[in-house]
Amino acid sequence: MAERQHRVGGAIVAGVVVLWGSSGCVGGGGGGDGRGGDPVVVLHAAAQRLVEAGSSKASTSMEMATGGTRVTIRGEGVYDYRRQIGQLKVLLPQDPAGQSEHRPITELLAPGALFMKNRGAGVPADKWVRVDTATLSDGNLVTGGATDPFAAAELLRGARTAAYVGKTDVAGIAVRHYRGTADLAVAARDATDGNKASLGAAAKGFATAHVPFDVYLDDDGRIRKIRHRFSFVNGQQKGTVAVASTTLLFDFGVAVDLRLPNGDDIYAGKIEEG
Repeated sequence: MAERQHRVGGAIVAGVVVLWGSSGCVGGGGGGDGRGGDPVVVLHAAAQRLVEAGSSKASTSMEMATGGTRVTIRGEGVYDYRRQIGQLKVLLPQDPAGQSEHRPITELLAPGALFMKNRGAGVPADKWVRVDTATLSDGNLVTGGATDPFAAAELLRGARTAAYVGKTDVAGIAVRHYRGTADLAVAARDATDGNKASLGAAAKGFATAHVPFDVYLDDDGRIRKIRHRFSFVNGQQKGTVAVASTTLLFDFGVAVDLRLPNGDDIYAGKIEEG
């Protein structure tokens, strides 16, 4: 597949951000946790707690800032942590001229792959575009306009320093707030097979492999909210793009019935230039 590639801050933005940018955007260890647990140890186990939960609904928000321009991309969907498959409906912001919003892009998240429908750029509406996430310099932590919920959790496997901040609530659920920094290279080393290559690519592609985070865990150790702050170098403008990715998880155990596209459903043609 001959796919157009736009670069925003050195990351290959093959989908969501490209569409908005083509409209005129310049894209370009602490103490115990209150229960006596070591925060780093607690956070290393957070991804496994999601696997034990099985599934959940997810709400995502990604804020990108560069050169005085800020955009926010939002998503809603479901995720199966045991199969590491999820689906999000990603909503693009209005373009700078205030034109009506784009149609939502449907994204399927799978180990090593991102599938997008309603991709635009000449792709038929009933076809999917497939992207190999291991080839993306951000490992699809940014490219799709949303961070894969399980990849977001597995980033915590790379937590090197963390502190318990205190108790609070998220959407009416009592949670414990932790803050710290994760090492992408360590996270890639300790991740499950489905995320090793993608997180490894991100460790090499970001401006720094150290990712600050805030995470909120419920009484079962499950992530209810997680926020990462990524940065990567804008190769065209010699600047740094700042990205804040926030994921909310709720309705654990929800039914998830997802199947990956067949080969005939994947677009093999050329994607138009903007």
